[in-house]
Amino acid sequence: MPHHLDDIQIINRLSKKDKDALYLLYDKYSGALYGVIVRMCRNQVLAEDLLQETFIKIWQKIDSYDSSKGKFYTWAYRIAKNVTLNSLRKPDLLIQSEELGVDTNKAQSEQKIDFNELNGAISKLEPHHQEAISLVYFRGYTHREAYQEMGVPLGTFKSYIRQAIQLLRESYKHELIIIWLLLETF
Repeated sequence: MPHHLDDIQIINRLSKKDKDALYLLYDKYSGALYGVIVRMCRNQVLAEDLLQETFIKIWQKIDSYDSSKGKFYTWAYRIAKNVTLNSLRKPDLLIQSEELGVDTNKAQSEQKIDFNELNGAISKLEPHHQEAISLVYFRGYTHREAYQEMGVPLGTFKSYIRQAIQLLRESYKHELIIIWLLLETF
């Protein structure tokens, strides 16, 4: 398959289950998607696995991509972000190295507590703050897509995100999650 094809042509071939089209998309986007994933999970081995899972999902769900709703990269980015968030929410997928002497059961139970506490902190936010956080961090929207979804000006939406993060900082004791949210926002 020639490398000069644009994304729409490649995607059309991919929707017909052309494996070469998947390889072309992988060559074109894997570096950027890997960067997103490794920043989120901070584990190179896990990021490589999640990148593969992302492309499997792209292969399986390519028929749900609608070019009139956005660029392929944005769609693939959402898949990568959701795959990563889902893996981070599942303690059984957090692989701990026995060589490091990590108690896997303890790490898994701590991870559950973290997400329960984070969910509790988020549930205390005003509804518009909850929705803004949900759209960007849990549903994979870009800021531009999220403010349109909420029907508010972009500046107002960004204020919602900043305010929500500040409130989470004050009420949620696990600063690493808040730092991650800040890095993803700005």
